[in-house]
Formats: sequence, C-alpha cells, structure tokens
Amino acid sequence: MTNLTSANIEKEDDFGFGTQIRKSPYFDATVRWGAKGFSVYNHMYIPRDFGDPEQNFWNLVNEAILCDVAGERQVEITGPDAAKFVQCLTPRDLSEMAVGQCKYILITNADGGILNDPILLRLAENHFWISLADSDILLWAQGIAVHAGMDVSIGEPDVSPLQLQGPNSGEVMKKLFGEGIMDLRYYWLREIELDGIPLIVSRTGWSSELGYELYLRDGTRGDELWEKIMAAGAPFGLKPGHTSTIRRIEGGMLSYHADADINTNPYELGMDRLVNPDMEAEFIGKAALQRIRKNGVSRKQVGLRIDMAPLKRPNTRFWPLSKDGETVGKVTSAVYSPRLEQNIALAMVATEHAAIGTELQIPTASGPVKAVVVEKPFFDPKKKIAISA
Repeated sequence: MTNLTSANIEKEDDFGFGTQIRKSPYFDATVRWGAKGFSVYNHMYIPRDFGDPEQNFWNLVNEAILCDVAGERQVEITGPDAAKFVQCLTPRDLSEMAVGQCKYILITNADGGILNDPILLRLAENHFWISLADSDILLWAQGIAVHAGMDVSIGEPDVSPLQLQGPNSGEVMKKLFGEGIMDLRYYWLREIELDGIPLIVSRTGWSSELGYELYLRDGTRGDELWEKIMAAGAPFGLKPGHTSTIRRIEGGMLSYHADADINTNPYELGMDRLVNPDMEAEFIGKAALQRIRKNGVSRKQVGLRIDMAPLKRPNTRFWPLSKDGETVGKVTSAVYSPRLEQNIALAMVATEHAAIGTELQIPTASGPVKAVVVEKPFFDPKKKIAISA
C-alpha cells in the first residue's frame, strides 16, 4: 500500500474531476511531459492539450507523437461461443476474420443505430477485445449476454493502449522491438514483450498516418513503458501529443457523439461496406438495417469546405446548415487545416442537398457563411500513408 504524505495528497488534488474519473497508467507521465489539459473518455482522463494544437498536428504528420489513449477501454470476450457472440453485436461479416487480425466495426442496436465504432482484435480462436470509442459497451455486452444463451465471459481487462503515430513511428518501433516488427501488416496484431513488459502491438490508430497501438497488459508498468518509448523516439523527433482533431477530420474519421450516435445508422454515413444484412449469421439490428437499405435514407454525411477566416478552434456545438432559408442539416466537426489552408468539416445534411458542389449557408451573428459540399476524406482518401510500412 502506498504511504500517503501531505506532498502526494496535494499532488492528488492537482486535477480534480473526482475519483469517479479514472486516471490511466500514463497519467503522471503525461503531466510530467507537459500535458496542460484533459477531457474525459470512457470515464477516464485523456490528455487534450500539449500546447499549440497546430504544432501537435505538424509533429504528427512530419515526425511522430505518442498519445495516451488508455480511455479506449477494452471489452474482453472469451469462451466457447465468443466468436458467435461478437458477431451478434455487429453487422460486419466476421466469418473470415483470422486470429491476429483487427477489424473496424460498428456496434448497432435493434433500430440499426450506432452505439460505438470500435476496433475489434482477435487474440485467439475464442478471445476477442473490443477497443472502444466513447460509450459504455461493456454494460451493453454484459446485458445482451444475460439472455443470449451463449457460453461467454465478458469483462474489462487490465489493458491500456498508447498510440504511436506518424511517419517516423516505424523507426521508433524498430528501435524498441527490432527489424522484425516491420513485418506487422496494417490491421494485424502481435503479442510481444518489451523488457518484460507484456504488450499487444497492432498496426492501427486514430490518425490516418502510419501508426501503431501498444496495448499495455500490466497497468503497474505504464510510467516505465512511456519513458522507454520516449527515449527510443528521441532521435526521430518523437513528441508527446494528443489525438489530432485536424488530422482525423482531414481523414474523414468519426468522433462518436459528434459525427455519429445512437440515432445515426451506417447507411447515413456511407459505411455500407461495414454492413452485411444478407449474411446467414444473426446480429442485433439486422431487420432494421435490411429495411433501411431497402427504403433508403433521408440524410447523409458529407464533407464541407467552409469559406471564412481560419477557425481558431474546433466547433464546440453543432452549427445549423441552411439552404434558401430552410435548415437542412448540421455541421458536426469543423476545424482549420493548415496543410490544406482551408476550413474543413463533416456534416449531416438532407439527402437532396448532399451532392458534391452544393452550396449551403451557416448562419452567424455577422451574416451567413458559405459552405460547399466536397469530397471526403479531404486528404489521402485511399489511406496510402497509413497502409504503407
């Protein structure tokens, strides 16, 4: 047991959401390395400020950053019926998913609404992790299991991921693990140790850049792991950082609760490839998604170019979109991209106004601002950067 002193009691008071918000194994390291602000993600602190967000973006796209994303909690599913149960949760066909593979999936409810858009990892034949976006899928999965009649165990393991992202991330990984790590393919994983620290490493990440996620399997060694990675990365310009809003919007990547929620279905997002309503396997939302596919959708997600002075920060509320004085949608995520030298955004609009080139307006106190529907993703649409080793 840790001996409390007045000094470390005062330290405990430095950040004060309360004990209901958990600190990650990397929390102290991120503060030591300059984290100045935090948000909450899956009931955990997550660093959101290491200084200038534009500099964080350039660090990511030019060199590499290390991000504490332990808030991506894992739902662990094991047991003889694990594969069948996981398939029950998602409309994506998992019948050919191999051990050691990762897949981006959607988790849907009975109405076809999206509850989460996690990464699924298959560690063994009957062993899965669901690496979560920000919503309580542990409770959903445990609730489904009560009446599913399947032999599964569901819980949250001692697993805390880091993201090492950027063009130099491969060099850092070679320094840590040797040349053999370069054989790890995009969206595959490997069980590995670093000086006795147990890890799962995957070629995934929330940046659309070359990147890796390191899933720590022993929370007592978080500080040690952080320092080892930062030391290995020093010759390659590695900086501490946070997930980049600029880069993820450039890449058209979703932020759950912003760009999608329980009232959004996959077809509205153009994610038909993640839905197979005709597969033999049953999954939650199957009938609803068959019906939506047949009837079509009344709104779609689009990319926008917003013609105004550079935004100083991402939007903190949904902005209405209008056409001829009528509200036809909303801006869900907007930011200024210094690389593209324009304001870019993801938005949800009525289908009849979703065509490329459509001009819409955002009402502001100083008058309407023009927003033009454009192709998304805004940069590297085929993800050649992330896929290339």
